[in-house]
Amino acid sequence: MSTASGGGGSGGSGSSGGFGLEEIGIPGRDYLREALTSCQDPLKAIEDFQIENGVLLPSLRPMLPLLDLHGIKRLDFHNSVLEDLRDKLIAQINDLGTTEGKEKEKKLRDLLSKSFPVIQIKEVRPVVMSILKNMSYIEDRYLRFLVRDKELYADCDIEIKRHLWRDNQSLFGDEVSPLLSQYIKDKENVLFTHETGTGFFNGSPKSRRQSEVIQKLAEMIGNNVKLYDMTLQFLRTLFLRTKNVHYCTLRSELLMALHDREVQDVISVDPCHKFTWCLDACIRERNVDVKRSRELQGFLDAIRRGQEQVLGDLSMTLCDPFAINFLSQSAMKLVNHQVEKEGLPRDQPVLHLLLRMLALGLSAWEMIETQDFREPKIELPLLLQFLPALMSLIVDDQVRALNFKFPVEERDTASIIIDHSGPPPDMYDVQVSQCPIAATLAMQYTLQTTRNKDKVGTMRVLGILAQNIRGHPFEDAFLHSLVTSLIAIKDEFENEDFCTSVFDEFFFTCINVDNVNRHLIRLLWWIHPKLPAARIDTLLKVAEPTST
Repeated sequence: MSTASGGGGSGGSGSSGGFGLEEIGIPGRDYLREALTSCQDPLKAIEDFQIENGVLLPSLRPMLPLLDLHGIKRLDFHNSVLEDLRDKLIAQINDLGTTEGKEKEKKLRDLLSKSFPVIQIKEVRPVVMSILKNMSYIEDRYLRFLVRDKELYADCDIEIKRHLWRDNQSLFGDEVSPLLSQYIKDKENVLFTHETGTGFFNGSPKSRRQSEVIQKLAEMIGNNVKLYDMTLQFLRTLFLRTKNVHYCTLRSELLMALHDREVQDVISVDPCHKFTWCLDACIRERNVDVKRSRELQGFLDAIRRGQEQVLGDLSMTLCDPFAINFLSQSAMKLVNHQVEKEGLPRDQPVLHLLLRMLALGLSAWEMIETQDFREPKIELPLLLQFLPALMSLIVDDQVRALNFKFPVEERDTASIIIDHSGPPPDMYDVQVSQCPIAATLAMQYTLQTTRNKDKVGTMRVLGILAQNIRGHPFEDAFLHSLVTSLIAIKDEFENEDFCTSVFDEFFFTCINVDNVNRHLIRLLWWIHPKLPAARIDTLLKVAEPTST
């Protein structure tokens, strides 16, 4: 056949110039060279070679001159026959791959040993790849050969590459690294884009994990536990190195993407699976009911001595900004509920659980860095001082809103300004600066006042956060949500007191960080028509990058 003297690549698996044909008993390049150099009549030698190695069907012989008359080259004819036979053979191999038992593996091994020598011939390479693809175990000698040849490696199906990656962490890392970088870039694009869009937190958890990166990672891992463990190790290492909480999001989304695909081999060995699944359902439904709160608490309480290391992975799950946002929002709902019912925060058990999970999530980096896997305790001042102070602020907001509904002449303006619009209680300020959980709840409360278009409420508390969000796991997500809410009340920026509160007391005090600059520029994009020229000039100078 024509392919006996052609094909791709340089060198074979066990021969030099013949692409492995001689190795499996087919005359190849070396044979033809020898025949042509030692014969008396080269044309006769070529004709003999064609007869011996052509399609051996007697009924076909009379048809070949007819093909010649139609100008169809023997090469084209032989290639078309090869393609048809190749497709039929691959289909049979794939059918064999769907069967079970030792007989299947034996047949595939025999086929591989006979066909692997010709893997360098591009036309028949798909057959060899099909055999490899359907094998549950591939010997190291084949894997080493595939890894050494870049062209062969590139042609491998993902099922074959999983075998190659399993014992080659650096090779797998090279494949995964661009995907992880793309994931971070995609998240930051949503956070910093000047378009308001639907917001960072919109969309269901299931829709978020349909992203190309997540699906590609899930496909690369397949049902290979070792590759999954490697990926998790990459994520822990990168989180430790960068403190970038999007790696925590990726850890949860990847696990749930494998859950969606029902990859039992992997999800059954991840101790965080049921906890992450339950939390994912809560985030999807935007609610923690009594049943789910018991399940979540049961997972945490079930961690026994000797199993504490699982807290590291659980803390990463809870350090995901989507988890922090959900937990702190749910906590704020319960605090608001306690205000309505005139109850005490310490009497709300679900609130205690939410604070417990927040504490675990906010301590993720430190826990993994120190390898000290102990669940952080909820300090009493948070429950007995900060939450009552927070509730008093909510009451003030309600009193001001109620007073605003009265006719102007009936409003008790003086009392409202003195009693319900002044600086927050000292305990609020102290706890926000000392306790990351208090800072998280303060961020959610600030977003609550802004979304309610409560200018006075926002101005009271925004400045307190300025020095207490730096390096917080929720920092960028909060700034993005804050800017989105401020854009919705951009008319308020016509008032100098509001500008002073937002810019001078908040943004300017933490502006010397690139990410804060980017959030500020996003805000300016939308509100600049409402600002006086002098204020715009100042803001542009402050927001100007300090380095190229």
